[in-house]
Amino acid sequence: MEDKVILTHRSALAAKYGSDGGKKIHAALTALVAADEERGFKTRLVYLDDVAAMKKLGAAALASNKDIRGAKKAIDGVYKALKPDYLMIVGASDVVPHQDMKNPAFKAGDDDDEFAYGDLPYACDEPYGRDPAKFVGPTRVVARLPDLTGAKEPSHLIALLKTAAQWKGRKLSDYSGYFGLSAAVWKISSDLSLESVFGQGKGAMLAPPKGPVFPASALSALMHFINCHGATATPEFYGQSENKYPVSLTTKSLKGKIKTGTVASAECCYGAELYNSIILGLDMPICQSYLRQGAYGYFGSTTIAYGPADSNGSADLICQYFLRSILEGASIGEAALLARQQFVTKAQQMDPMDLKTLAQFCVYGDPSIHPVLKPEAKTKSMVASTAQTARFRRSETRAKLKQTGDFLKATKPTASKPEPRRRIAAKAKSTLARIAAEGGLSRKQAFVPYKVKGAPPPRGGKKGVAKAATAPSRYFLAVGMPRSQKPDGQKIAIIAKEVGGKIIDYRIYYQR
Repeated sequence: MEDKVILTHRSALAAKYGSDGGKKIHAALTALVAADEERGFKTRLVYLDDVAAMKKLGAAALASNKDIRGAKKAIDGVYKALKPDYLMIVGASDVVPHQDMKNPAFKAGDDDDEFAYGDLPYACDEPYGRDPAKFVGPTRVVARLPDLTGAKEPSHLIALLKTAAQWKGRKLSDYSGYFGLSAAVWKISSDLSLESVFGQGKGAMLAPPKGPVFPASALSALMHFINCHGATATPEFYGQSENKYPVSLTTKSLKGKIKTGTVASAECCYGAELYNSIILGLDMPICQSYLRQGAYGYFGSTTIAYGPADSNGSADLICQYFLRSILEGASIGEAALLARQQFVTKAQQMDPMDLKTLAQFCVYGDPSIHPVLKPEAKTKSMVASTAQTARFRRSETRAKLKQTGDFLKATKPTASKPEPRRRIAAKAKSTLARIAAEGGLSRKQAFVPYKVKGAPPPRGGKKGVAKAATAPSRYFLAVGMPRSQKPDGQKIAIIAKEVGGKIIDYRIYYQR
């Protein structure tokens, strides 16, 4: 029984790096397998396009690395055959593709993302699909170790594999310090997040005036939380003060300052986008800079993310859950699974923005790395017994996570599909207009209704009389540009809940 399975695509790697580069990567992968074995950890390398090996597993080989549906089917087949505790995808999306889930918010106004790309479906037992509502019950521990998209030589990926082979867990106290960075306008939200993860402590550094250059002493903390703006295909994050967006952090400003073992969680839009820096002639993505310098894990969004300005929600919450799980001793991959499950569990219903958030956040790194470890015996004579004990404990944990995921899949109401033809009552329209104005949008802003699937029916009262429903039956979503913003400014999203034909609550989210 394998503890970990490494999944990649040999032909895709050879197309990028040539036969010699492919051999070097294979040697680095083999070294990782050997390093895991020294830790009493059984790891298997599976090339998804190896027809003979996949046939032995009863799985369908992945002929083309551009076949998104086929990638899901192939990885599902490997998992079904081996049931490992960890699945590790090696390569960016031009080696093993991200899944192309539809963004539920795309038709609700000015959200630019037609798809919310990510690895969430690989963590679920459900077959391929584009509706993120299918994947609210993740059960598998999955992470991706990405090379550089479009790269021609393999040194970056080999360096990441070396980090995975040489990792060492540390004491909890080593992760008690943190680097926190926030756009100035989100100070309240960011400080709430930092307090939730680390307890009482210093607040976030604000951009502006801070950034983009920070001293090595500030970045030497092993836990990083970033709540700034991001943009597609850009090696920069941005702060905000009124309508100004100064650069807050860059790939260049991080160079040589990230310590081995760092774990980062970034709410920023496109903070985990693996854009082709080679073709575009840009610095590598910030997420890749973290990994190249020895970071053990990076959790971020591939597309536009959202969160409130003066409270916590959506991107804030899923990032908090990830970091808290790391501090509690979870591995990089298990922390991502726990974050996803907690995010779904604590949502009364998965509204369109919740579903996008769940779909778009990815974890990069070796899923089996435990940054925070409890003291254990280190003698060689104890390796076998320690490995057996760890394997038993993992099996118990995985069984509980499987139960939780299955329960969420079976019971969690979702709202992923618009109902543009449904009539909106005049009173509700009036309420939505006032909410739009409060958020800075036009009172004529269009809201798109979403029906809740799986919502409980109204509870029965006396015979012949039904009590009013207590759970939302519909959500209304609008995404637009505030009137006070420049045309290239940051948009907002407004989510409103309807119960019994009345708007009972709403949230205003800002693009990260």
